Amino acid sequence: MELGKVYLTVVYERFKALKGLGDKAIARLSVEELHWTIHESSNSVAILIRHMSGNMISRWTDFLTSDGEKPNRNRDAEFIGSIATKEELLAIWENGWDTLFHTLEQLSAEQLLSTVYIRGEAHTVMEAIERQVAHYAMHVGQILFIGKQIKQDEWESLSIPKGQSSTYNETMFNK
Repeated sequence: MELGKVYLTVVYERFKALKGLGDKAIARLSVEELHWTIHESSNSVAILIRHMSGNMISRWTDFLTSDGEKPNRNRDAEFIGSIATKEELLAIWENGWDTLFHTLEQLSAEQLLSTVYIRGEAHTVMEAIERQVAHYAMHVGQILFIGKQIKQDEWESLSIPKGQSSTYNETMFNK
């Protein structure tokens, strides 16, 4: 298999894994908890959902043919206001991810070195993808951190629980 195809497969799976972590964390939170912030200048999970979705729709719509910062995006609005129901938030979350995955599925290995623009700055397709992997990983990490702060001792680890690395490694090596 050629390197470009391998890269696209790996990055697709990386995005799927990030979405899966976000899905699990969001599912554990009530609508009230989705709107919780540690202080006024912090973002809630609901705000992070809106921001990530807005970013995904802007970046991944017409990915190869228009700037990734669409003129109709109101980024500042993503950080204010509130969406009342968990269902609405989940629909926004899914819409963003659906846009991303649809675009990734259409990309070919030959396009990875093509030039795309984000806010007028040139990137190879591969650079633009890596930029978004880092951005979404940061925000999913924030979602998990907020969930842990809210749930405290009720939080069940989404990775290897503290103090259980040896047991986990033993299980993995014995497969």
